[in-house]
Amino acid sequence: MDKLSEAIKKRVSCRTYSDKPIEENIRRQLEAIVKAAHEGPFGNRPKFKLLSMETVTPAQWKKMGTYGVIKGARIFLAGIIRPGHMAMTDYGYCKEKIILQATLLGLGTCWLGGTFQSDFFAQAAGLQPGALMPTVTPLGYPASQKSLTEKLMRRFAGSDQRKPWKDIFFADDFSRPLPENAAGRYRAALENLRLAPSASNKQPWRVLYNAEKKVFHFFLERSQQYKMMGIAHLQDIDLGIAMSHFEITAREMGLKGSWSIKKDMPQEKMREYMVSWQEAEKN
Repeated sequence: MDKLSEAIKKRVSCRTYSDKPIEENIRRQLEAIVKAAHEGPFGNRPKFKLLSMETVTPAQWKKMGTYGVIKGARIFLAGIIRPGHMAMTDYGYCKEKIILQATLLGLGTCWLGGTFQSDFFAQAAGLQPGALMPTVTPLGYPASQKSLTEKLMRRFAGSDQRKPWKDIFFADDFSRPLPENAAGRYRAALENLRLAPSASNKQPWRVLYNAEKKVFHFFLERSQQYKMMGIAHLQDIDLGIAMSHFEITAREMGLKGSWSIKKDMPQEKMREYMVSWQEAEKN
């Protein structure tokens, strides 16, 4: 099987699915992946569940809130987590790993964080009081033709575009963009971070690289619109997705390091410091 870092390059958001059922052996592998224990860098342990929509009627589809956005999907991946420190970041980190493994199984996926009716899915997943279901993800084989809605959504969100390096990665401070050739052994890890999906394709991550201390500081450039809408947590999930891409690639390349929250980090007006990756010292 290909490496997860290769799945990062292969995966695109899919909103239109074929009516072909997921093959039994693929389904079994997927179920094993979903049922496994999952834990993020900050110790939160989200749980995931596959929801079958085989018996859902057209009227129920409308109540789900995905009608017109998702076409043809008969299985959804629901994620559940308890509130806690960096819980949403751990959630995004863990769920993206499942999504990448699904990609290697030949399945299409799409993160849904604001275009689904949570009550319907919460009931289907047996959501307990106090627990949260921030997103759901359809799973299935991509259709040969995208729906008109999907084409319009991709064009509107600029889904096929990513910000250039100079807008995301910086050297020592935010006045100095980090050239690709200055990233050294971490060039591929940063490139795969750059390819990470994000809510409305806002790509809110910003990374400062201190080459002397061999540390990458991760910031979020938050959307004020999301704060006003009460969905700021989606960008914490985005951070977790980006962290998973970075770590997966680094580890597959044999680069050792760990996540931690550094004290006394400088506060940026438009950028919120979140976490750092510290490269391990060589013995």
